[in-house]
Amino acid sequence: MDNTQKLLQISAKLLKHLSEIPKGEERSDYIDEINFMLDERGALIEKLSQEGFVMDANNKIHDTLAQLDKGIRERLDDVMSLVKQGMKDLQNSKKNEKQYMNPYSSVQVMDGMYYDKKK
Repeated sequence: MDNTQKLLQISAKLLKHLSEIPKGEERSDYIDEINFMLDERGALIEKLSQEGFVMDANNKIHDTLAQLDKGIRERLDDVMSLVKQGMKDLQNSKKNEKQYMNPYSSVQVMDGMYYDKKK
């Protein structure tokens, strides 16, 4: 099997994997699997570029690769935005927990202090 066919298979597998986004504890394994597939795909693309691969608009396989790449990029953007939102929610929950444990930590009061202006 040549590298173009391998790239087509791994791209289709990655696109399918990106279609289902898990929540909670499974997300870490999901992201690790995405990283593994992206590394494998990147290595194949590097091999193809070293071989002098050029995209041909008339070739059906090349057109399919372009379509898959577009879909992968869109879904990766969706996954990235969900991960960013999850991190933001985690930071907010940590902040709220800290504020709940010590609600007066942000209040600075100079109560009971006396300044004598005379020397």
